[in-house]
Amino acid sequence: MIRAQTATSLRERLAQRTQHGDGIFWGVTLFFALVVIALVVAIGWVTWSDSATARERFGLGFFTSTEWNPVETEVSAESFGAMPAIVGTLVSSIIALLLAGPIAIGIGIFLAELCPQSLRMPLSFMVELLAAIPSVIYGVWGVMVFAPFFTQNVAMPLSESMREIVPWLSSNQVAAGRGLLIAGIILAIMILPTIAAITRDVLTLVPNTQREVMLALGATKWEVIWLAVVPYARAGIVGGVMLGLGRALGETMAATMLVGNRPQVPASLLEPATTAASLVASELVNAQSILHESALVLIALALFVITLILNLIARLLIWIVNRGPVGSVRA
Repeated sequence: MIRAQTATSLRERLAQRTQHGDGIFWGVTLFFALVVIALVVAIGWVTWSDSATARERFGLGFFTSTEWNPVETEVSAESFGAMPAIVGTLVSSIIALLLAGPIAIGIGIFLAELCPQSLRMPLSFMVELLAAIPSVIYGVWGVMVFAPFFTQNVAMPLSESMREIVPWLSSNQVAAGRGLLIAGIILAIMILPTIAAITRDVLTLVPNTQREVMLALGATKWEVIWLAVVPYARAGIVGGVMLGLGRALGETMAATMLVGNRPQVPASLLEPATTAASLVASELVNAQSILHESALVLIALALFVITLILNLIARLLIWIVNRGPVGSVRA
């Protein structure tokens, strides 16, 4: 009798949950959410397991070593180190972020707050079009147009004038036309439309009451934007900047075509270098041995961990900027 009542109660609860489709919808969305988690775990597991050979051979010294010798000879054995790839990835991404961040935020503010209505739609379309251009197109343009111009008119004069003042802006390898600075500038052009589009979108979502209150107090247009609109949307702007940084970290084709693909820690921003993504993409297919392949997978794992850490930092920054009242301005 008790079992029958329990079964009836369970059937009634199940019928209530599925009567209007709420339970089914909840289950389907939960499944999709779990798929995302499963993909992240699967990527981490595959890179961890496939890099076992390199981890056992080199240990933590792999991440501090600057040697990269995939060819084993009678004189020297295979030797791999991730430091050049890690340094190249971080430096080129920081250059891109420093160059693109302020400009992109300014573009977003202009499109959302200052742009005439007749120009807003065409300019917004152009920004979104730039974000949709494949990275290989940026790479081809960088190799054929930007790199020769930059080398002749900027890099070489800069290197000659800064040789005794700022050594990291001077190099004897400028004529090669490849280097961290060139790659960073192209990456900045690539991530600029992404940050600008996100900034514009989050600014347009700011309630008009934020603007109206400041205008009623006699504020200028600049004060309204800087003291009311931007602080209200600061979390979204930080998220857009970090999204652009994530794209710069993982960029492959443009970086491969412009960074120089030389596994070394460069003494100057004008010297050729390499990044984690470009190194893996250019050598994994033609790996010389199992150890070589495992070392490349371990570099991919390092890039994966760096990306996760930066995303955690981004979430922390968004949490920090959202701690105060919405639209508040801290001294």
